[in-house]
Amino acid sequence: MHEKVASLRGEIEAFGTDGSAGAEQFRLKYLSKKGLVSALFEDLKSIPAEQKRQAGQILNELKQLAESKLKDLQEGAVDTGATGAAGLDLTLPPVANKVGNLHPLSLTRYRIIEVFERLGFSVADGPEIEDDWYNFSALNFPPDHPAREMQDTFFIQKDPEVLLRTHTSNVQIRLMEKSKPPIRSIMPGRVYRNEAISARAHCFFHQVEGLYVDRNVGFADLKQTLYHFAREIYGKDIQIRYRPSYFPFTEPSAEIDISCLICKGKGCTVCKHSGWVEIAGSGMVHPNVLKNCNIDPEEFTGFAFGMGIERVAQLLFNVNDLRLYSENDVRFLKQFKSVI
Repeated sequence: MHEKVASLRGEIEAFGTDGSAGAEQFRLKYLSKKGLVSALFEDLKSIPAEQKRQAGQILNELKQLAESKLKDLQEGAVDTGATGAAGLDLTLPPVANKVGNLHPLSLTRYRIIEVFERLGFSVADGPEIEDDWYNFSALNFPPDHPAREMQDTFFIQKDPEVLLRTHTSNVQIRLMEKSKPPIRSIMPGRVYRNEAISARAHCFFHQVEGLYVDRNVGFADLKQTLYHFAREIYGKDIQIRYRPSYFPFTEPSAEIDISCLICKGKGCTVCKHSGWVEIAGSGMVHPNVLKNCNIDPEEFTGFAFGMGIERVAQLLFNVNDLRLYSENDVRFLKQFKSVI
């Protein structure tokens, strides 16, 4: 045993290499399960009992020497190759740092905010967990309105008074409650609806709503505001149309369509072959909504509008599946570095 240990000690001390491959070779030869040092520990079983203590001490010292040698080899290992002993080619260009980029929905949101801020709109925010008053009742939703039903709304622990907001209109109510006209603000944020997830719908999405309340605010002000927004976002040549609609919180109400940017009005699956794509709902604030916020509808009028950020982004980026926005696929997201 002593002769074998002395022989291995000499081999280990004399072992030399100038590469990481040699360090791995050393580990396999001496310290692996089938290595020479491990084999000596197996031989320890056949040594007489009175000699095992001394032999075990010698073997442990040998193992420590081998482990120390391996550590030195690994720390000093430098692969050699065509580039020389240092393993580096200093003539190669450096690898550029990878810079992250904003999410396409964030890019679209900031662009929308930028347009309305230039028109004098401030930005307001509010809670995503809301109660019935701010999400429905104050907005003139009748008690039996379909939007109150479970298939549209996520209620918290089946409590009909606490829910995840279905639109950012709750921020409009909170803003009118604590502020006096004139009020001119937009409300971007995430909203939730109990819908089946598909290429055209999701259980959560993002909205930007707007509110302007003052004396002598008319429908013409609403039209010009949204005309300006559409042309700033989609270009001067965009075609815009208004269609009569119904919302509990506005009267009269209208939906805004723009000519489809994907097919240029010729008809495609995105515009359902009509040549037009809806981008927003709007209307004059209902007098009951103003009354609920202690604003006199005889003195003040206002308009409101709301749009989905995903829909605006879809037309900007020609993305036909809303699920892509929430899948966090870097291959998809890195395409939007400097689009807007």
